[in-house]
Amino acid sequence: MQPNHEYSSINMKYLFTFCAALFMAQLAIAASDTNEKLVVRVKGMRCEECAHKVRTVLQKNEGIEAISFDLEKRTVSIEYDGQKTCADSIKARLDATGRYKSSPYSPDDVITRGMGLQMADMHCQNCADRIAKRLAELEGIDSIAPHVDKHYVFVRYDANKTSKAVIRESLGALGFTPVNYYTSKDISFAYFIVPEKQANDETIETALALDGVDDANVNTRQNSLAITYVNTDTSEEKLLQELKAAGIEAKVPAPHECDEKENGE
Repeated sequence: MQPNHEYSSINMKYLFTFCAALFMAQLAIAASDTNEKLVVRVKGMRCEECAHKVRTVLQKNEGIEAISFDLEKRTVSIEYDGQKTCADSIKARLDATGRYKSSPYSPDDVITRGMGLQMADMHCQNCADRIAKRLAELEGIDSIAPHVDKHYVFVRYDANKTSKAVIRESLGALGFTPVNYYTSKDISFAYFIVPEKQANDETIETALALDGVDDANVNTRQNSLAITYVNTDTSEEKLLQELKAAGIEAKVPAPHECDEKENGE
């Protein structure tokens, strides 16, 4: 019987591919053995643009394998090859920027943050009391200051124990629709009612894509859509028109008649 040279060549091809893959896997394992991780605080890093600048600085250091950010904590996690660089070299490169100096990080640190949340559906003092009671139950809350007349609450918290997302979710579960609050005269807020089927993440993404929108949120209990927007770029009327054009059946709610002062929750 004559040997099947075509069959043999195919087998050799697969054998070569398998050996190459095995070799690369062994290299990856060997590299991972030398990888180390450093987490530092960078107090001057406050936004995505800052994070991009920090990433650019760090990537100039040979041996950096991966970089991730937590802007709320103002921390950067750096995975690096310990045979090519070291923690002192990485920190020195950050410190040389002046603005993005590093400092040690510990999960036990108290990282105080504050945020304002606008809630058009916080109508009265009873609403504010419910909010304060619920937030006080969360770990890491330092102080709560509701402002009923302006429909917003300011919360101070420890970012190592809780987060903006947790606080917003807690308020949403209570029946409110929190969005970012700013004191600037150029910032305004809109509040709409949407069909139950549209009180979802897709509606949030649609709203966030509109010009001038800073933040958006929905509440499935209220079937509501709240928006923070730049009033020099858009208006409540324009937002309503654009939402309808995008297929969101939004409408301005009727004036609220609050009976919670007497009835509580």
